[in-house]
Amino acid sequence: MKIRILLISILAIVLTTSCGSRKNIVYFQDEPLEEELAISTPEQLNYKPDDILTVNVSAFDQETVSPFNLTVGSGNTNSVTGIQGGLQRQTYLVDYNGNIEFPVLGTINIAGLTRTELTSLLTERISEYANDPIVNVRLANFTVTVLGEVSNPGMFTIQDERITLIEALGLANDLTIFGKRNNVLLIREIDGKKKFAKIDLTSINTVNSPEYYLQQNDVIYVEPNNARIRSSSYNQNNSVLLSAIVTLTTIIAVFLAN
Repeated sequence: MKIRILLISILAIVLTTSCGSRKNIVYFQDEPLEEELAISTPEQLNYKPDDILTVNVSAFDQETVSPFNLTVGSGNTNSVTGIQGGLQRQTYLVDYNGNIEFPVLGTINIAGLTRTELTSLLTERISEYANDPIVNVRLANFTVTVLGEVSNPGMFTIQDERITLIEALGLANDLTIFGKRNNVLLIREIDGKKKFAKIDLTSINTVNSPEYYLQQNDVIYVEPNNARIRSSSYNQNNSVLLSAIVTLTTIIAVFLAN
């Protein structure tokens, strides 16, 4: 009888520790968003020091804009660095004063400008040398970092200047079952200072928060839940040992029952 009670107790402990609460696991649990509720929209990115840009200038007469399209070396096609026809497009680093050195035009201060504003500025300046130029500006080093309890942590380079929190977690192959979904930390640098925000992925209203759309160099940290923290303090062989104990207890109970 005592062995049966012990067996039942062990099985109860195993079942209890292996089960997770729906409240702590499921995303977007609360009431659906109202149909007319405004969804947050991303703010335009403002260029700042250490940004790396690619600028492509085209026109009907391509020869007139060729001085604005410098290339460096050669290599394989790469959509991030802008390689075309085996030649890599020149990139432009924004220095600590917010300037870039652009061919023909010289030093241009772009700190604080959005892509729309910089495109208009370059189009106006280049129009002095070529008719109807088309300017395409792109940020080449837009990255976000996802750490903690995710399946594939790391730093990810984004092909556009717009990514949501959910998309970034998707790049990291989602949270593990041990990640705290109601306490995701976002670290963002604003005006040289680190800012922190806690995000609750179990609330559908997360899509309306200012942190839903990420900015360049944002860091997302997924905190481990209590089950993960507890398991880290135990020997890695504990699960094997527990399984062996349960099996042995079962065999003993069956033997005694007979």
